[in-house]
Amino acid sequence: MKAPSVKLPIRTSNGQFGAHYSEKGLAELDFPSVGRASPRAVKPIGVPTAIRRWHQATAAALKQVLAGRSPKSFPPLDLAGTKFQKSVWNALRKIPAGKTKSYGEIARAIGKTKAVRAVGGACGANPIPVLIPCHRVVAANKKLGGFSGGLNRKRELLAREGVSL
Repeated sequence: MKAPSVKLPIRTSNGQFGAHYSEKGLAELDFPSVGRASPRAVKPIGVPTAIRRWHQATAAALKQVLAGRSPKSFPPLDLAGTKFQKSVWNALRKIPAGKTKSYGEIARAIGKTKAVRAVGGACGANPIPVLIPCHRVVAANKKLGGFSGGLNRKRELLAREGVSL
C-alpha cells in the first residue's frame, strides 16, 4: 500500500478532520482527535492544483454528510484494499442518507452471503469513513454494531440523517 503524499485539515463543527491525498485522489480521512487540541490549519502552499480541487470537493462532501445530506459530488478516491474490501466499500456508497443496511444485506449485495463477519471487518478497515458511509451499516437486530469513530459518533451521524435505532 502506497502512503498518501499530502495531508490537509478540514475544519468542521465536529472538529478538524484530516484528509490524506495520493497522486490519484483522496486516500484516507481521519476523525478529529477527541480530548486533544486540533492542530492549526495550514495553507496548502505548494500543494498541486488537482489536490487543492480534490480537497475543496472533500470538504464540501464531508460537510454535507455531517449536515445529514447526501453529497452532490466526491473527489476521486484512491482506495487501497483487497478486492473484497473494495466491493464492500462500493456497496456502502450506494446506501442513501437516512437509510441503513445490515452487515448481512451488504454481504448479499456483493454476492458473498456467508461473509457477514468479513463485511464487518471491511467496514472497520474503511479508510474514508463518513464519505464511504460505514456508519449506515447496522447489526441484523437493528443494533448499532461497531464503528471506527466510536458508537457515539455513529449515533450522531445517523441521527443527523433522521435514523433512530
